[in-house]
Amino acid sequence: MSRTFNRTTHLIMFFAAILAGIGLSRLYDFPGVQWIILFSILVLVLAKRRTVVLLVAVICLGLCIGWWRGHSQLQKLNELLSYEGQKITIQVTASEDATYDDRGQLLFAAGTADMIEPEQQPLIGNFRISGFGEPMVYRGDRVEVFGRLYETRGSKQAGMSFAQLRVVEGSPKSLLESARQKFIAGTYNALPEPLGSFVLGLLVGQRSTLPEATATALSIVGLTHIIAVSGYNLTILVRAVSRVRFLGSKFQRLIFSYTLISIFILVTGFSASIVRAGLVAGIGLLAWYYGRNLRPLLLILMVAAVTGLFKPLYVWSDIGWYLSFLAFFGVLILAPLIVARLFKKKEPKTMVMVLIETISAQIMAMPLIMLIFGEVSTVSVLANLLVVPFVPFAMLFGLIAGTAGALLPTVAGLFALPAKLILTYMLDIADWLASWPNALAQLNISVSQMLMMYGLIAVFVLVLHKKAAKPKRYNFFGK
Repeated sequence: MSRTFNRTTHLIMFFAAILAGIGLSRLYDFPGVQWIILFSILVLVLAKRRTVVLLVAVICLGLCIGWWRGHSQLQKLNELLSYEGQKITIQVTASEDATYDDRGQLLFAAGTADMIEPEQQPLIGNFRISGFGEPMVYRGDRVEVFGRLYETRGSKQAGMSFAQLRVVEGSPKSLLESARQKFIAGTYNALPEPLGSFVLGLLVGQRSTLPEATATALSIVGLTHIIAVSGYNLTILVRAVSRVRFLGSKFQRLIFSYTLISIFILVTGFSASIVRAGLVAGIGLLAWYYGRNLRPLLLILMVAAVTGLFKPLYVWSDIGWYLSFLAFFGVLILAPLIVARLFKKKEPKTMVMVLIETISAQIMAMPLIMLIFGEVSTVSVLANLLVVPFVPFAMLFGLIAGTAGALLPTVAGLFALPAKLILTYMLDIADWLASWPNALAQLNISVSQMLMMYGLIAVFVLVLHKKAAKPKRYNFFGK
């Protein structure tokens, strides 16, 4: 009798194949769209049998879809990079408020670009822009940039330095954007530096104004993720909300969580990490509400494939994209297995669960961080144990302080007192641990060593899964 596979297995392999196809497109030309049509027909014909032949057809279909999408985007990327070293004129939309770099230039990230000269055409990718000509550039401004194009690494595909800047269209002052800017001003009114910049990092991901000494200390102790409005932090926050009983019914918790996700996405300007987290949490919430035990691996691969198809550049060059999904794996798969092993049938307290989820995310991200940056924090686990449980409270009281600073500036100091105490504690811990000898160890590893480390983690996960009292599809939001 031939072996059959369930629908979940087919979906997992399909989404994994899409990601593999996107990666393959960087190496080989796509053979032709006829292969997508062929394997689509084959999948439809074999759909009811669910045999190994159908599984192979599903994998080939996913591979071809990802390959085709990656190939089409690679052609556009090559068109952009063909202008490397040339002076061109482009129009971009600023994706963040600009800051001044150490050479006195306005510096900002941008996307949604169009080339004006030497020819008119839309461009793909994200840009790192620095230059002169405007006193300030705000998020959402449409900016004309004239300068020499150069290729960059990482999440930005190209950049222009010492460019001439001209704002051709200011960002629309929506009610939300006006409220955001007023809140930022209110935060600085209520809290002294570096507390003001630190809490804005926690709430809206604004890191550009954080003092260099504070940013360095957070980096050394492995706490940078808490000021990045990182995706898995939002996931942890939403999961914590789902366990809060005073909200009453599941429907109330669902609406509250969706509202929280929407606010984060809007305030951070559709930050890529928050959009990814919003998709993961949003789908997981829906499954939780309807009582479905959604397999976390399927959820992670589905969102990864969707975002990869939307922008193959994520798969090719965005380290943040990889760190997001590694962290999701830690939060949604590794952490529940550890909890099942340590607590058996007992439900851990929310703070304990947050700590386990955070450490699990750190474990998953560490090998890649060591490969890319060649260093690892020796105090990161201790730092996360001492600081991360206070992040939700810091965000809550920071929100209160910033709101008071915007609406009640004369008494903002009184409302800001709880935030001052918590934020000061968190930064003092970071500074204290950063001062330890060898707090940041230089440790360069090769790709093969990184893969070996992830192989050991995979074995550890499989062992935990096998030894679980009752292997199951872990519910994304618990009971």
